[in-house]
Amino acid sequence: MEYTTGAVGKCICIRLHENDPVYQTIQDVAAKENVGAGVVFVVGGVKNGAVVVGPADQDERPLRPTVKKFDDAREIAGVGTLFKNEAGELKLHMHASIGKGAEQIVGCPRNGLDCWLVTEIIILELTGVSAIRAKEASGMELLKILPGI
Repeated sequence: MEYTTGAVGKCICIRLHENDPVYQTIQDVAAKENVGAGVVFVVGGVKNGAVVVGPADQDERPLRPTVKKFDDAREIAGVGTLFKNEAGELKLHMHASIGKGAEQIVGCPRNGLDCWLVTEIIILELTGVSAIRAKEASGMELLKILPGI
């Protein structure tokens, strides 16, 4: 286990409108507001999703994701983290429960997701943390805690 400590900085509230891209908007607003790290909460409606629901083979490296797609309007409740990668780019890692009626998808909607009707997002900035996303053998940029600052 590794960990770092910090504090909560500013809070950013976002209301998306129909067809706004969820992932890109979060990353763009956080970058514009100079957020170096953060926690993200997402609730509302979404459509046009492509959700990574697990690996094709859990032992294979690099991982090949299994993706579930949908086009219709659905509900979302998601949480994620924002950290910069080794190139200094802010990257969102979010997992969400997305559903309509009895059909539920749980996973990482990084391959596409648009607002349907309204999507509400809260970003809580984390200050003083010492961590980045670093490329690992899995082929993914995973959280790496840096030596204390």
